[in-house]
Amino acid sequence: MQYYYGNQMPLRVLDEAEFWKHQEEEHTVVIRELVGNLEQEYVKALKDWEEEFANAHQRVLRYIQTVKRSNGHVSQTLYQDILQLVTFCLEQSEAFITFCRRIMEDSNPISSNPTAKVVLNHIIVESEYFIGVAQTILYQ
Repeated sequence: MQYYYGNQMPLRVLDEAEFWKHQEEEHTVVIRELVGNLEQEYVKALKDWEEEFANAHQRVLRYIQTVKRSNGHVSQTLYQDILQLVTFCLEQSEAFITFCRRIMEDSNPISSNPTAKVVLNHIIVESEYFIGVAQTILYQ
């Protein structure tokens, strides 16, 4: 986490979301590259996830710019919009974790590849980390 924002919670939580949405976007590529013989339905689903994470990442970046331009004067409306965005990002990560667990069980190339299972478990742990950080910040 970057601490250039001091105690400015909106930037803090947005910084976390920005980093982790980009990570999750990259994780979709890692899975596709690692499992070359992955079933087409999962390849397509991972490409869809990649696009969804990229869209979320861009939304977060727009909010970061808005908060920076506000010079520390975040309105209640903007603050609520940020909380909604972070909640969306959190729920998106939860859904991705569910997807990763499902393909570990249902995909033959993944279930028979110990390395792929280790990588997917690591990806799940990283998304869970984001969820934990976001919850901690949101519920302070």
